[in-house]
Amino acid sequence: MACNYGMHYSHTIGPHRYQFADLRTLMGRASPLRSGDVLSGVAASTMQERMAAQMALADLPLRTFLNEALVPYETDEVTRLIIDTHDAQAFAPVAHLTVGDFRNWLLGDRADTAALTALAPGLTPEMVAAVSKICRLQDLVLIARKCSVVTRFRGTIGLPQRLATRLQPNHPTDDAAGIAASLLDGLLHGCGDAVIGINPATDNVAQVMRLLHMLDEVIAGYAIPTQSCILTHVTNTLQAMARGAPVDLVFQSIGGTEGTNRSFGIDLAVLSEARQAALALQRGALFDDGARGQHVMYFETGQGSALSANAHHGCDQQTIEARAYAVARAYQPLLVNTVVGFIGPEYLYNGKQIIRAGLEDHFCGKLLGVPMGCDVCYTNHAEADSDDMDALLTLLCAAGCNFIMGIPGADDIMLNYQSTSFHDALVMRQTLGLRPGPEFEAWLQHMQVFEPGSQSRLAQPLPAAFAKTLQRLESA
Repeated sequence: MACNYGMHYSHTIGPHRYQFADLRTLMGRASPLRSGDVLSGVAASTMQERMAAQMALADLPLRTFLNEALVPYETDEVTRLIIDTHDAQAFAPVAHLTVGDFRNWLLGDRADTAALTALAPGLTPEMVAAVSKICRLQDLVLIARKCSVVTRFRGTIGLPQRLATRLQPNHPTDDAAGIAASLLDGLLHGCGDAVIGINPATDNVAQVMRLLHMLDEVIAGYAIPTQSCILTHVTNTLQAMARGAPVDLVFQSIGGTEGTNRSFGIDLAVLSEARQAALALQRGALFDDGARGQHVMYFETGQGSALSANAHHGCDQQTIEARAYAVARAYQPLLVNTVVGFIGPEYLYNGKQIIRAGLEDHFCGKLLGVPMGCDVCYTNHAEADSDDMDALLTLLCAAGCNFIMGIPGADDIMLNYQSTSFHDALVMRQTLGLRPGPEFEAWLQHMQVFEPGSQSRLAQPLPAAFAKTLQRLESA
């Protein structure tokens, strides 16, 4: 693997010639403003320098990213994964293009769903990160909307005009009654087709197993065509599987460099081990075509994690984030979730930066063939509010986002951040004509949670199947 590390790039605006020492510098200077890049020292110092970098980047041949590594091939297993699995034949239709020409091609009618699906294995994360930097927000929406990434476990996620939700019934003490109340609330609002996923307050194998058994009883008892996941460290899930726990999906936070993943206590080998262990359980549904649901991984990512781990290699945070999607792609996940505003204003300062980052992440993931969802969220010390989140949520749903979060009142009382509510999913489905996953939608109508038809309308009164459950919770 021969890589160049010392090429120079430049662009002239008026009398001033802006120079960029290498591709890493060019990518950083071309990135739209965000606080994390300022913190790490890779951002452009002026708007003029940013524009010059974007113009220079637009003229760059896409092939450059196969020859000049931003993170060294020799010392980083994520770079090796990206380069060693690159599909040159899939890349061939756009191999002659510059980054700017690639943007124009993506916006054209020839770049339809079939073409983009075939192209995905030929794209590297650095390529898609580069083109995202010169896209407007509406470009990010239109291009991502043309991508289709469909996955299956017990239900089908990612079909056109469908919007799935992760039902997130977190509780600050893992109280069973509190979790059950949030779970029931979410189901009665039509949420949970992507996954019922709990972030445990007490993170150990015994607690993970208790929560897994609890969710398994609910899913089996009501015959819900969905899957559960406890968002614990992958090594805890491996231990739980070894002890016979009913694991549907394996969760892990991942990053775009070997050092970031090491800070999470993982490497690529342990992800492979966990995926094989989950596949061996054969817990996915058998679908009408005779195939079993085989997508058993759930990954979460977020811009800024590499800088937090001092493992960003002098790169901008959005490019490193896109590299995390290459890690995810290698393990054929059911779900990949960018928790876009969760890390805080040190990395995405305000609503404007969070909106841009969420659309970039979704765009990059979809172009790489990853089943992208987004936790449309912010922390309480960021310069953002629910209006900003409404704007991002609407744009993402227009862009074909596979799934969003469903949290009681949009307020996660365990993780202490603001996200999207059960009602938000109903609003998006009714406003944009979106529907739950087909198997889950059929279940909602059968259980009289939704009215018959395609309108995602709540039925009245309270479904009889849930009335006794509600009475028990009220008594508790």
